[in-house]
Amino acid sequence: MKTDLKVLYFGTPVVLISTRNEDGTANLAPMSSAWWLGQEAVLGMGNSSQTTANLARERECVLNLVPSSLVSAIDNLAMTTGKHSVPEGKARMGYRHVADKFAHAGLNQQASELVWAPRVRQCPIQLEAKVTAIHPVGDLSASTIHVKVLRAHVEQELIIPGTHYVDPEKWDPLIMKFCEFFGDGRNVAASRLAEGWQMPHAAVGLSSARV
Repeated sequence: MKTDLKVLYFGTPVVLISTRNEDGTANLAPMSSAWWLGQEAVLGMGNSSQTTANLARERECVLNLVPSSLVSAIDNLAMTTGKHSVPEGKARMGYRHVADKFAHAGLNQQASELVWAPRVRQCPIQLEAKVTAIHPVGDLSASTIHVKVLRAHVEQELIIPGTHYVDPEKWDPLIMKFCEFFGDGRNVAASRLAEGWQMPHAAVGLSSARV
């Protein structure tokens, strides 16, 4: 069957990006348009987001990799923005402004070592990074943001003993697949984002109950 898919969102890990606002407070945003090469990452971000503005100004962030156990915190953040003036398109979808994203998600800040942006204490993998380049993407009102990882923090229990490698059998990342949440190969929770983007799976009520 040939079809023009509305979105090409086959499944990527959820990343919580922590940045610093202009007034020095912390912002927190979930995203899943990220890919990795060596010690660098490329992030796909909408140009209207508070996170994009913070990355362009501060040139640093922390990429907090999210385990599937934190799905409820991510879902609480899904339809929020750090922008005081909610962009019109997001407002139509039901987004609202939240000033303290950490408190809203029930997460705790942890001081970083090389950047000003805080880490998320509950995330077992935290990557302090600096921005190296920002490139606009066609007519998508989005940009690719290139970052270089300066320091990685990983919980000891996730490391294969005697190595510098993460044990893939112990690391269970939260995966965003067509706006739905998956972990350990199964749908782990209903998604506000899927509802906001009117994805058909949520619309027909097939998602699992909220956590």
